[in-house]
Amino acid sequence: MDLGLRGRTALVGGASAGLGRATAECLAAEGCKLALWSRGGEALEAAAEEIRRLHSVVVVTIAGDATDPATAAKVAWQAERSLGPVDIAVLNAGGPIASEATRTDPDEWRRSFQLLAITPIELATALLPGMRKRGWGRIVSIMSSGIRQPIPELAYSNACRSALAAWLKTIATEVIADGVTVNGVVPGRIDTARVEALDKARAEKIGGTPAEVRAQIERSIPAGRYGRPDELAAYVAWLCSDLARYQTGTFVPIDGGMLRFLP
Repeated sequence: MDLGLRGRTALVGGASAGLGRATAECLAAEGCKLALWSRGGEALEAAAEEIRRLHSVVVVTIAGDATDPATAAKVAWQAERSLGPVDIAVLNAGGPIASEATRTDPDEWRRSFQLLAITPIELATALLPGMRKRGWGRIVSIMSSGIRQPIPELAYSNACRSALAAWLKTIATEVIADGVTVNGVVPGRIDTARVEALDKARAEKIGGTPAEVRAQIERSIPAGRYGRPDELAAYVAWLCSDLARYQTGTFVPIDGGMLRFLP
């Protein structure tokens, strides 16, 4: 299916690995020009080179730490300087450290809120005026199931991503008449390095092995397995398409049936 994205420019965060990279690959397959950003380094450059080779699209990279208050403005400016107006912004970043809700730290709250709320909000805010003026734009945030069903020991992530979700829901109604949609995806247990690290931390805490932790979690998922990054990325690409132009303000689980609440 042609999603009508050929020639669009997409800015993808956390693009060196995991869900960000899978999303970048999916958008590249649809013919998008890409600005990929993360903290930088060899992994980001390797992802860009591989995507160029496989899909013959223009790909630029931008190094930026989402915990740095100066990053959002820098990333937006560099993306548009390199590729022109940004049509699609995929908001995505790695998660903060694990912590029980009764054992949090003020400095970590500030770092986590910058990472998961302030930086993506500032980045979207910088790009939205151009999207609205041109009459077309897509903001898609890769969230966490913690915004629907708080995850034990991920207090920072649960709270800070929920703040971002509230802001996204608020602006969705303000920009839809200008042709800009704002949506989120809510990953369940997706097979990424981040989830592998969480399984390992859980195993160390309970005195088991990561394989045992994974097996236990998989038994609780109706699909019986962890998801693949490309399964989530395909839905992100759909949200970016013209076909999804009437969908906004939604947060859709991609979770194999893991979350049991009503929508």
